[in-house]
Amino acid sequence: MSGTSEGPTPAADLDRSAVTESDNETATGTGGARGAPEAGKTKRANGAAYRSVFATAPLAMALVDRDGAVVDANDALGELLGAATAALAGRVAADLLDLASDARTWHAYREVLGGRQARLRCTRRLKHPDGRTLWARITVSPLDDRTPGVLLSVADISARRDLQARLRHLQMHDPVTRLPNRTLFFERVTAALEAESYEQGGTGRIGLCYLDLDGFKAVNDTLGHRVGDRLLAAVAERLTECAKEAGRNRPSVPLVARLGGDEFALLVEDSTGTEQLADLAESVLKALQAPFDLTGQRINVSASIGVVERHAAGTTATGLMQAADTTLYWAKVDGKDRWTLFDPERNAHLMTRQALASTLRPAIERGEFRLDYQPLVGMADGRLRGVEALVRWDHPRFGLLPPNRFVALAEEDGSIVPLGRWVLATACRQARRWQLDNPDEPPLFVSVNVAVRQVWDSDLVADVAEILAETGLPPHLLQLELTESAVMGSAGRPLQALQALSDMGVHIAIDDFGTGYSNLAYLSRLPVSVLKLDGSFVRGFQYEGTGAAPNPADEVVVAAMIDLAHRLGLTVTAECVETSAQATRLRSIGCDTGQGWLYSRPVPPDRISELLLGAAPYAVGNP
Repeated sequence: MSGTSEGPTPAADLDRSAVTESDNETATGTGGARGAPEAGKTKRANGAAYRSVFATAPLAMALVDRDGAVVDANDALGELLGAATAALAGRVAADLLDLASDARTWHAYREVLGGRQARLRCTRRLKHPDGRTLWARITVSPLDDRTPGVLLSVADISARRDLQARLRHLQMHDPVTRLPNRTLFFERVTAALEAESYEQGGTGRIGLCYLDLDGFKAVNDTLGHRVGDRLLAAVAERLTECAKEAGRNRPSVPLVARLGGDEFALLVEDSTGTEQLADLAESVLKALQAPFDLTGQRINVSASIGVVERHAAGTTATGLMQAADTTLYWAKVDGKDRWTLFDPERNAHLMTRQALASTLRPAIERGEFRLDYQPLVGMADGRLRGVEALVRWDHPRFGLLPPNRFVALAEEDGSIVPLGRWVLATACRQARRWQLDNPDEPPLFVSVNVAVRQVWDSDLVADVAEILAETGLPPHLLQLELTESAVMGSAGRPLQALQALSDMGVHIAIDDFGTGYSNLAYLSRLPVSVLKLDGSFVRGFQYEGTGAAPNPADEVVVAAMIDLAHRLGLTVTAECVETSAQATRLRSIGCDTGQGWLYSRPVPPDRISELLLGAAPYAVGNP
């Protein structure tokens, strides 16, 4: 048996003059003989009347003593419980009516028995011996002060509960598809996100496939809403079958709901990860590919699906639906008839661009930026030669943001100038610190990215000279990186600035070389000392299979660029080196320096200090 207490609630007062047979016997004893024989007769008559009412009342009732045992019960209670009335005497009332199944009801019941609470009213779901289930409204009230115990009454409210259940079902289900509607869907989502739901077991995760039909409006407009409704009902059937199949051999079946119009949702509680949601989305797309035959109308539809899967903790129903709606929009934009997984980075880029732009300058003043450093390793000996400084924004709301999230914004609004100056000063200061802390090791150079706008909107030459003087870093230990598209074709002020920096002793590097203008004739006239090969060339060096020969064209192009650079007196750094095979082949064709995950991801400055203290060839693999 099971039930839920609804707690003490106001109720109509019960007649407190109801008495038991033991009361009658007491009334006819010594006290009655002392002075009121007529009163005794009256009381016996009243007791007999109440006894008759108790026995014949249609309401199931029982008298229960202070210990919780049934003293007497009427026939209506015996019939309700499917037991002989006489057999109920002496039984524990709480066991008969499931009053001890939850702590709240049990505590309230004990309070009434002990006279510390006026009344208890609760609802219980009881199991009848014939197998049927009934809902009972139970009221427990104390008797009068002279009579210990309580009066317990039970009303069968099954018919009312069934009616309420049918009404709720109508309110919570869509009349066209008979699926749960938006109201019930959000009830389930909210319940699944409550801490009690996932802290007591399960995976603690939740997933959602949010879809709508591509071109459904055209069906309504051309064939009419009646055909459109039939199509929605047929789609609902296929989605339900997909959910049943997905729930096979799993603790629960995904909830399928129609949220309105041609929008549907499949809710996966206790999801096991994005793979489960991806499989479900794939099965839905496949199920909808088959044409729908609707009373002679053959209709083909597709769907766009937004997929979200995440930890339930910290997630809200509104946040989950916003993510799903955004992802559904991406699926539409990306071409429809597909599913798209929620990408926090893509979402942050779209939703926070303006927020980031408006807070860039204050963030620089508040010191919310930091530098990581990626090693530049000599290909010939594997030793650490230098580092590239890479800026990150430690945003208080959006977390750690990589440069591709904010550098373009900084260039647009001009905040790249103060940000670039801070990066340059911080990197030079750190490089000088490494030099002072490791006097017996060859000093590391530091490479810093420079945007073209820094050259146009500020006196970059003066800034560099001032920072080098302030930090004490020798100019030859500073390398400035500009993209190929920014350097090639430079004239006037940019070229003059680059020349002045080179004359100062600062090295100039062309970043992402090979993807821009590639004006080789102009390259010979620029004050450049380093070419950084774009990662797309290096990725082409990967073997396509074990023992398979590399693409000869890739090696010919890279070898030619390295040879040209060396003939012009330049050194070459290969970006995005990820495998030892790539490193070996780059080394064999004369590449000077390598940078990439084979050696290290970008790391904090203290990790570079540890590598310097190692004083050994750089280990292959992530530090």
